[in-house]
Amino acid sequence: MAVRQAVAWCYRGGSISAEPRINDRIRVPEVRLVGPSGEQVGIVPLAKALELAQEYDLDLVEVAATARPPVCKLMDYGKFKYESAMKAREARKNQAHTVIKEMKLRPKIDPHDYDTKKGHVVRFLKQGDKVKITIMFRGREQSRPELGFRLLQRLASDVEELGFIESNPKQDGRNMIMVLGPHKKKTEAMAEAREAQAARKAGRQGNTSGAESAEKAPEAPAEAAPEAEAETPSEA
Repeated sequence: MAVRQAVAWCYRGGSISAEPRINDRIRVPEVRLVGPSGEQVGIVPLAKALELAQEYDLDLVEVAATARPPVCKLMDYGKFKYESAMKAREARKNQAHTVIKEMKLRPKIDPHDYDTKKGHVVRFLKQGDKVKITIMFRGREQSRPELGFRLLQRLASDVEELGFIESNPKQDGRNMIMVLGPHKKKTEAMAEAREAQAARKAGRQGNTSGAESAEKAPEAPAEAAPEAEAETPSEA
């Protein structure tokens, strides 16, 4: 019955809060109390738990509502929410998303264009991304699929230190497709990129400090030339 009422309430536009109940919102006769440092206080009446929260200038937070009796902890709830939000933000920042880049080539590609395209593939693999290589055939080129196959094999060989063939070349209509996977994981590539950025920043700061020190350093006084010894007249 209670579940049906909750569902009906949600359909009317309500929402079930994911926030835990705190302080006066807790409606049970007694709770299993955990102290500020994680120590087990035991089962106490709700009024006693609220009194202790006020004494410690903390909040009484329900951390396990389904337990019997519910488990509550004394904590600074505002600080707890802030730290949780910061941890979630840091986790999202370091989360690795699988990204598939795409690079398109022609079977009879110019050497300069090939080097340019290969440079992009190298950059993608260094970033920890997968690369989908597509060979586009036009007109009579469709009768020469071996040209595309050899080009894909050449590219895979040129970047083998950074990536491997995850999906072998296969014909897909007028195109031939191959997928390269990076040897490094996305998280490793992101960590290395951050370290390199920090090193470059530190180097720029070091160069700036060195230049400022050189400008502020006083010029060394010029050494005085040694006085010439007076010539003694020789005796006749």
